[in-house]
Amino acid sequence: MEIGQNNLSEKAKYDLILVDKAIKGDQKAYAELMERYRDAIYYMLLKMVNNKSDAEDLTLEAFGKAFKNIHQYTPNYAFSTWLFKIASNNCIDFIRKRKANVISIDQGSEEPEGNLLSPSSVIPAITLDPEESLIKEQNIKLVQDLVSKLKPRYRRLIELRYFKEYSYEEIAEELNLPLGTVKAQLFRARELLSNILNNLPPHH
Repeated sequence: MEIGQNNLSEKAKYDLILVDKAIKGDQKAYAELMERYRDAIYYMLLKMVNNKSDAEDLTLEAFGKAFKNIHQYTPNYAFSTWLFKIASNNCIDFIRKRKANVISIDQGSEEPEGNLLSPSSVIPAITLDPEESLIKEQNIKLVQDLVSKLKPRYRRLIELRYFKEYSYEEIAEELNLPLGTVKAQLFRARELLSNILNNLPPHH
């Protein structure tokens, strides 16, 4: 990536170096990008949704989407501009979907977490699926680096799932959270982590 962008600030130029390192497979570059923008993204989203839990979830989603598409970023403008755009667009989609769901939730039909106690989900999900095994085995150090940059709630979830291998049900009990919430939050965390792992070269 050529850094011939004289119009970019020093901060933006340093971001370009980090993005370049991330694309080349430097694990720590992802963690550093998250650390630089996590709080700013979170507070922007908090203003949009006015709910801490949703803002945390959406922050993680924003980074997950950005890291998945990091190869598409072009340095015509600052990385932060690109990241904030992804975060705000994702949040607008979330608000739109939530408004669309209000009617169905009131009727009690389409509530996304409503069917999670079906017989299949009562079976403890202790075995990790292939994607989760990749996260657990391949890059414990990377996962720990990244997890240290997350909000405590996510750190605890990931620690229980990947390092202690709790089932979803055990995590829900331990953290006193609804099963649906645990599944949704772990899905977001897994997406973030696997989007980074998939960008890394196979042997590093």
